[in-house]
Amino acid sequence: MSTTPHAPGPGALPDAKAAMGWMHTARFLTTAAQLHQLPAITVPEIAFVGRSNAGKSTCINTLAQQRQLAFASKKPGRTQHINLFALGKQGATDAVLADLPGYGYAAVSRSDKQRWQQVMANYLVSRQGLTGIVLLCDPRLGLTELDEALLEVVRPRVEQGLKFLVLLTKADKLTRSEQAKALSITRLNAGGGEVRMFSALKKQGVDEVAQLLWQWAHPVIDGES
Repeated sequence: MSTTPHAPGPGALPDAKAAMGWMHTARFLTTAAQLHQLPAITVPEIAFVGRSNAGKSTCINTLAQQRQLAFASKKPGRTQHINLFALGKQGATDAVLADLPGYGYAAVSRSDKQRWQQVMANYLVSRQGLTGIVLLCDPRLGLTELDEALLEVVRPRVEQGLKFLVLLTKADKLTRSEQAKALSITRLNAGGGEVRMFSALKKQGVDEVAQLLWQWAHPVIDGES
């Protein structure tokens, strides 16, 4: 008997093994320094955004179960490209992950910060295939002014149905009561998005996030049973 996890139909919630198996197919697709350099994507695209020290690359690598898929620099904020990763069986991409540059790191020049803030804002507002956004946040800091600014940029699209998740990373650094408090506070400010705790170290929330991203990438189409 085969032990390969069965992929569910569109909109169905896969079991954790199937969702993690899907995430494990992630592979580098392309990188771009400007929006016009990005290829047109006909499958759902899910963007990961957040401050430079929020653990974005670590989160992507943990979900994909690959140590160096997304480059985790020891000098946050230095990566100034949008990196795309394909998901699905080779030759049958069914979703794309977009790793956007981290923002808010002090060592980056002001002009570079402003340029990238504009590139990211344009991406979040105008990228046609964008299906969902994962905003990573260190719960010990909460949503910063830059995070709040990003929320304002994407709010119109979220109100129109864009999926949105605030992922509170480094959950292992908080007690259970601190986690509960952070979840409660962030939900009040998440602008209608979902909020989850996540720890790459303890693997907390990993399965659940993989399952959620599967659902985002395989929505039920009107008329389907």
